[in-house]
Formats: sequence, structure tokens, C-alpha cells
Amino acid sequence: MSVINTNISAIKAMNASTSASKMQSTVMERLSTGKRINGSKDDAAGLAIATSMTSSIKGMSQGIRNANDGISLAQTADGALSEVTNMLQRVRELSVQSSSGTYQDSDRAAMQSEVTALTEQIGDVLSQTEFNGNALFSTTSGTDVTFDIQTGANSGESITLTSTGIDGTKIDASALDVSTAAAAATTIDNVDAALAGVNSTRASLGAGQNRLESAINTLTNNVTNLSDARSRIEDADYSSETTQMAKAQILSQASTAMLAQANQSQQSVLSLLR
Repeated sequence: MSVINTNISAIKAMNASTSASKMQSTVMERLSTGKRINGSKDDAAGLAIATSMTSSIKGMSQGIRNANDGISLAQTADGALSEVTNMLQRVRELSVQSSSGTYQDSDRAAMQSEVTALTEQIGDVLSQTEFNGNALFSTTSGTDVTFDIQTGANSGESITLTSTGIDGTKIDASALDVSTAAAAATTIDNVDAALAGVNSTRASLGAGQNRLESAINTLTNNVTNLSDARSRIEDADYSSETTQMAKAQILSQASTAMLAQANQSQQSVLSLLR
């Protein structure tokens, strides 16, 4: 039966052409962005999962940067304490020297002059050493300086660096005195106590630094694995997409040709009127 009001063949060809055009547009978007999911219409569940993964990846990447900053802080503090240790050891050496009865008061005065300079320098190092404007040390025994380093993507995932308080009474001018043999003997004990405090602080910072390095290794592995998982969800498979592009182009050309053929078939009805 020949009809002219409804050209079913043309309608079907037009629908096929529209479908092929949409497929071609989708594939072109995927190839140009490199992503299979470019909006919720592509895969709503996959988009939600990929977005959550992205948040975690960015959080962990920042955690890695934070941990590296924490390591730099610990290294700055340890470097300062290393200098303090060297100076305290020199004070102890002078104290032992002054304790000997073979030296005169004039000799001890010269030793005391050096000790005084070292004492001032130790105080300057402990009071002035900072990291990004934050003081690193306390010279009050029992008063710790703590730094919470956020090392994870979620709250509570942190590592605390602790700079234990150094007893300032063991390293001030009155504690480090070698002007007499008796005072020098006391100074030896004070220096030993101060060195013990410094060593304790360095050990604490060293342990924190090791934890941060371990956290960086773990976070780096997690970021790598999570990035790989996200890629499998949202990234485009170029081999598959190029195949789909070829298919869409062929279907578009075929449907356009069939639409023209269907419209042309309507013209044959006119022959019945001649």
C-alpha cells in the first residue's frame, strides 16, 4: 500500500540518523576530554564514586605535602639542637678543665669568658629558632611544644611532633659557671642534665620524623592505587571509543542516505496520478 501522509521509512531513517548523531557527539566528547564520564547523564553512580575518590586523592596528596613540611620542621629543630649539643659539650670540656687545680684564677676567667659567650649563643638558638614563624623550643622544663601534622584525607588522621621542654635552669648564666673549681664541678652536672634533655628532645623529634616518612610512603601507595581505580571508572578507553566513532560515522552516513531514499520513494506516488 502506498500512502503520502505518513512516511514510515523516512521517520525510521530520521530516528536512526538522530541516534547516530547523538552517539557521535558523545564519543567526540569522550575523545576530546579523555573521560568516559563527563556528567551525571553518562553514569550517575560512577560519577559519585569517582568524585569521592577525587576528594580522597586530593586530601591524601595534601597530607603528603603536610608530612614533608613536618619533616622539614623536625630537621630544622634537630639541626639547631645539634649545634646546642656541640656548644654544651664545649662548656663541659671547659668545666672539666677548670676543675683542675693546676689552673689559676686568670686562666679560669678566660675560660669563663668563652663559657659566657657559649651560654648566650645557646639561649639565642633555643629562643630564636622558628619554622614558618612558629617557635620550636621551650626552655621551661615540662612545657612541651607540639605540632599536629595532618597526614590524611580525613579529620583525626594526624601525627604529633613533640619538642620536649628543656630545663632552662641548667643552661643559664648561673648554671654554667667555671670561674672557680667548685663552680665548674657543679657546671659539669648541669651540662649533663641539659644534654640529657636535649637528647630526649632530639629522640622525640626523630621518632616523629620516622613516622612522617612512613606515612608518606603509605599515602603515596594509596594515592597511586586510588588514582588507578578512579581511572578505570571515569577515563575513556580510546580503543573502544575510536571504534564507536567509526560505527557512529557509518550509521550517520547510512541513515542520511536512507532518509534521502525514503523521501525519494514518495515521489513515485505521483506516477499514479499521471
